[in-house]
Amino acid sequence: MTSTASSTDTRQEQSPLDERQTWQQRLRRFGYRAPGPRADVRDRLVPPYTEPSGRLWATLGVAPPLARRITRWSAWGGPLLVTLLAGVLRFWNLGSPKAVIFDETYYAKDAWALVHRGFEVNWEKNANSLILNSGGDVPIPTDAAYVVHPPVGKYMIGLGELMFGFDPFGWRFMTALLGTLSVLMLCRIGRRLFRSTFLGCLAGALMAVDGLHFVMSRTALLDGVLMFFVLAAFGALVVDRDRARAKLAAALPVDAGGRARPDAEAAEKTRIGFRPWRLTAGLMLGLAIGTKWNALYIMAAFCVLAVLWDVGARRVAGARRPRTAVLKRDLGWAFLSTVPVAVVTYFASWTGWILSPSDGTGGYYRDWAVRDGRDSDWSWLFPDWWRSLWHYETQVYEFHVGLSSPHTYESNPWSWIVAGRPVSYFYESPAPGADGCPVDAGEKCAQEVLAIGTPMLWWVGCFALLYVLWRWFFRRDWRAGAIACGIVAGYLPWFFYQERTIFFFYAIVFVPFLCLAVAMLLGALTGPPRSGDTRRVAGATAAGVLTLLIAWNFIYFWPLHTGIPIPIDDWRSRMWLDTWV
Repeated sequence: MTSTASSTDTRQEQSPLDERQTWQQRLRRFGYRAPGPRADVRDRLVPPYTEPSGRLWATLGVAPPLARRITRWSAWGGPLLVTLLAGVLRFWNLGSPKAVIFDETYYAKDAWALVHRGFEVNWEKNANSLILNSGGDVPIPTDAAYVVHPPVGKYMIGLGELMFGFDPFGWRFMTALLGTLSVLMLCRIGRRLFRSTFLGCLAGALMAVDGLHFVMSRTALLDGVLMFFVLAAFGALVVDRDRARAKLAAALPVDAGGRARPDAEAAEKTRIGFRPWRLTAGLMLGLAIGTKWNALYIMAAFCVLAVLWDVGARRVAGARRPRTAVLKRDLGWAFLSTVPVAVVTYFASWTGWILSPSDGTGGYYRDWAVRDGRDSDWSWLFPDWWRSLWHYETQVYEFHVGLSSPHTYESNPWSWIVAGRPVSYFYESPAPGADGCPVDAGEKCAQEVLAIGTPMLWWVGCFALLYVLWRWFFRRDWRAGAIACGIVAGYLPWFFYQERTIFFFYAIVFVPFLCLAVAMLLGALTGPPRSGDTRRVAGATAAGVLTLLIAWNFIYFWPLHTGIPIPIDDWRSRMWLDTWV
């Protein structure tokens, strides 16, 4: 029975839908907006890309045919231009400083051993100076070394060494290449997320001028490699989301006017079929875990996110019980195409260690099963290499959770989001007139490579993170939820290990998502397309000023990112916080 306007009390006959609307109305004070009906449900499943208005082209004096051509080519042209800028910045003088900086002392040499022997080895204490002075022409030891990170990231570094030599340029080449390609990926991912080439390119440009991403791209550490594979996995899942929703949209019935309508049967029974982009995501996640283990948290978060995307797609298509439909049609294949693929990829990355001899001359612990684990209860079921690798992994896990040795540049994750404690990778104090220090420098110079995010970008990012959380919770914006998932998955797990020795540069893994959040915030400042001219001009001015400030901030800190000697007073003027010293 339906209530009428003359009813004196409708509470007893209020439907669940009315209750839900009442709850939504209470949230309107916080900015909640329920999704409005659309003429064609296909526009909700696969929204079209936005294009510049005809008024803009007319103002610029561009003819409509040329405008359409520019718009079509900008989908790749814009991201490639941003990537070119990022590549020039990252490859410029890549071999400087000509030194083994920070943890390059481990990974550069481990990489060289891996690509030649298949496992890491113990080097002499003076190996760094021998490598630098001889141009990398040093013998590789044979004694296996105990290392605590999987081999994928070191193999990537080793590829650069094989191509360009065992020197600073060689061992930094692949991280610079992956850092550059990650900018291209972020531009394209942002374009797909926001349905806007401009906002996608803005997100990529922000990452191109982020100091932490820049320094990590020019240093042979594992975390930049990890970031690349995590971003690639996320991008593959975003593409898979679009492809799956397009198949659902194609299965929906169309009315006489050519508009698709929600249909319960089609939404619940349509099979998406083969999903190669999910297999790609599984492969990338396996490579990420094979670089550093904290990617396990990210894989779990991404898998949950992908399933929720499937539920949302079937709900929009008209499924009455979308969770049940996903359980029947999608969940099994979603699991098989990601988790097992990632696991197989991870174990495949250990092939060099597995194939090494088990007589004591191979990889570290490779002989454990035949030496100390012969009486294991599982020796009849698993091969020797499996039991040796399992023992190795348990020892590594105990090392990681128990790592609490104090370090000058360790930091609490609470300070990461505001760039509270950066890490100095390299520091020297050349005298005036020596090693690039200006003659008129006065007292002395400071030559430093400081792993610090561009402060303006990170501080704006704090507000952007709050904005995407608000946007996800009150506007139910899936894009904000996806960005928040990437940040939380890369950031939150470190709060469980606050007693462990951890560093700010671990935050590189969620830098792409932070840049997406800032781009989303700047897009909101600009205003929706239907806003008035005054609103759009004011918003675009504010967004433009913030973007220019971020770019200026990157330029201002350029000497600290690249190790260019500057007078000590200029260095002090850049130490904005006491915790940066």
